[in-house]
Amino acid sequence: MSNTWPNDIHQLIFIPNVEGAFNDLAELAEDEVWHYVNEERQEDSEKSMPVLYNYVKYTYRRLAEEDKVVVADNGGSIVFNTGLVTESQEPIFCYSDQNRMQDVDVPWHFQGWIRKGDWKLNGFSTLPPMAHYYDDPASLVLDTRKEIRVNVEHIIRDNRDRFPEPYDSMSTFQLQTFLKGTIDNAIERAKRNYKAAVPQYHQGRIQILLPLCLSNPNAADLALVVEDKGAFYRASTCLPLDWAYNNARQLARPDRDWLKP
Repeated sequence: MSNTWPNDIHQLIFIPNVEGAFNDLAELAEDEVWHYVNEERQEDSEKSMPVLYNYVKYTYRRLAEEDKVVVADNGGSIVFNTGLVTESQEPIFCYSDQNRMQDVDVPWHFQGWIRKGDWKLNGFSTLPPMAHYYDDPASLVLDTRKEIRVNVEHIIRDNRDRFPEPYDSMSTFQLQTFLKGTIDNAIERAKRNYKAAVPQYHQGRIQILLPLCLSNPNAADLALVVEDKGAFYRASTCLPLDWAYNNARQLARPDRDWLKP
């Protein structure tokens, strides 16, 4: 019988010490940078490891959609697969018992992150698989044979506040002219190196991210979002790098050629 799981992990599981819990997960999982490299972005975040927190939050949301949270045979605990592994490549699960705290209106109480070999998992006849995001692996790679149709006007109109100085204060015509050249450079870069096109998962769709290097060819300022429309690609928005990295990390750890947390 299928369960209906809430979209928000905090509506399912009470985590008494969120910071401590995610510190524990970072310690257990294979080494990865879970904070924002950009100091300003990190200072603006409420979490010390915002990338990890967002990863678990949205991984759980996808698992809830797929009904991949599993209840123990005796009904007393639940687990889900985080998609992360230990240094020895052992899968890591989120494990929770029934919540017995009367003043907390959440059904389950977080107990810890556990390895696949942990004895606590003996009470589960089956263990849940990882979240699944795509059916066609080809969707993860930019097909450079296809045309990319870019709505530059829409990108500027809806995202001007995302552009760094001095670009955010340019006239629309100036920024359009400048941005068109930057996008051409990004497309050429992806043609030379397929790894420059990074897949992301957003609102149920696979999209491709391309680097927009406005002032330094070795440092991206924004990520252009490219969506497959079948016969061609369409690009009509751009993202700050932290948003882009969080979306991309749902699928896999991005190659850090340009997209850094």
